[in-house]
Amino acid sequence: MAQKYRALRTLAAALTVAALLAGCRASSTRPEPAGNSVPEPPAPGSSPASPNPPPRAAPPPRENHLSAATSSLVTQARALVSRGDLDGASSTLDRALRIEPSNPLVWIELGRLRLAESDAHQAEGCGRKALALASGDHGSQAQAGRLLADALRAQGRNQEAIEIERQSFMR
Repeated sequence: MAQKYRALRTLAAALTVAALLAGCRASSTRPEPAGNSVPEPPAPGSSPASPNPPPRAAPPPRENHLSAATSSLVTQARALVSRGDLDGASSTLDRALRIEPSNPLVWIELGRLRLAESDAHQAEGCGRKALALASGDHGSQAQAGRLLADALRAQGRNQEAIEIERQSFMR
């Protein structure tokens, strides 16, 4: 019995130490240096701790793509639409959204389907969601803007549609 007790105490102590070490690493705000790297000396004529770091280059424009699984589902949905099976296409796009809920291209596809179903209000919601998710991707923003404008026109809101087109194509 004493041997089991000692083993449990040793195990508990080891787990406590491991948890503490993991917590220390997780709370560290300073990245650990890779390998045995030595910091570079400051450039000649500059102070070691420059108050104004050099400006970072702007990140390249983002471009959204569909994963292979989502792309397959979108292709299936388009085929179903062409055969007139809007319900099947809708459930197929719902599956695609479960895979990539933050991909504006899937929302654009769903919005186009909602327009085909004559549900302009749902299409508008999909267009707005796609536009919000398309930040930094000009191509997706333009597609989302066209969807939103088409949905607004289908509701008779032509002036808003014109304004959305103006905004989404000027980005």
